[in-house]
Amino acid sequence: MQALNLPRGPVMVDVHGFSLTEQEKARLSHPLVGGVILFRRNFDNIAQLKALTAEIRALRTPELLIAVDHEGGRVQRFLDGFTRLPPMNVLGELWQQDAAAAGAAAENVGLVLAGELRACGIDLSFTPVLDLDWGRCAVIGNRAFHRDPQIVSELALALQRGLQQGGMSTCGKHFPGHGFVAGDSHFVMPQDDRTLAELEADDLIPFARLAEAGMGSVMPAHVVYPAVDSRPAGFSPVWLQDILRGKLAFDGVIFSDDLGMEGAASAGSFVERAEAALAAGCDMVLVCNQPERADEVLAGLQPPAQPRLAERLQRMAGTGDIAGWQQAILSPAFAARQAQVKALAIPQNVLQGPAVGEAS
Repeated sequence: MQALNLPRGPVMVDVHGFSLTEQEKARLSHPLVGGVILFRRNFDNIAQLKALTAEIRALRTPELLIAVDHEGGRVQRFLDGFTRLPPMNVLGELWQQDAAAAGAAAENVGLVLAGELRACGIDLSFTPVLDLDWGRCAVIGNRAFHRDPQIVSELALALQRGLQQGGMSTCGKHFPGHGFVAGDSHFVMPQDDRTLAELEADDLIPFARLAEAGMGSVMPAHVVYPAVDSRPAGFSPVWLQDILRGKLAFDGVIFSDDLGMEGAASAGSFVERAEAALAAGCDMVLVCNQPERADEVLAGLQPPAQPRLAERLQRMAGTGDIAGWQQAILSPAFAARQAQVKALAIPQNVLQGPAVGEAS
């Protein structure tokens, strides 16, 4: 099958298993599709994962972006054959003892995370989590580095440096901050009643600092901040255009969170959700775990003009030759990095626990 010469579109979808069905090949060949997100169900072993990503890449030119939620801790999609990554609060706790050691550890985590994924043909992990650990949001919990926005910023910047060394860009989430609300936006519509000034004094600081340092992409929260706008952040031109693009001067990709989450339901049907997210300022929308809804979006979506979409999405493509990364991760230098990451204390029950935040 000859690869289609087709620009990347503004929709990211998923696939069901270890390889592509004919129906999935047709879906991924739709002009509106620009990327694929993989989940734990798509991983059997490293050889199979490499074959799957190669199959996806062979469909189109430019190749579809391939992404995964692979943060560490309980949100690490691929385990067997991959270095176990700590939940990010381990780095925050280390910072309390030795800030320099914590920064070095965060950079190592970023490099190992990225290098191992790049060797399997994956472009992007949706990381880092920039939410603050307010101690009230279970779905964030130990995924957050720390409560202090400056510590979160320093660790996230170190992780970003490691990711970049590993051939991967960054995705800061969940803008403008999901850690203050108790509800899980997969199932409810959380509401954060703080003012913009309060958010700017705390939760927005890591997003501002990483935007200044060249963060590649952002994923907004399915959370309502009524003191700023009545719409959830991911559907709000106030948040995405006035604040993120305007005040913070962010020029990377804005990915929606999964349109199937309850926090997105207020925007209407899946087509209406996609249209609202794109109209608000998202560059790419995610439709996960519901292929029939993805087909609805692909059949009914009329996206706005996106003159910078191709340029922005190209920046999210992984760098460095895949075969080169397959060799690089076998080197003694990389093995030393892996050993340092493994040395971080990681309880096995954290690694094997439920995969919460399936698309966030």
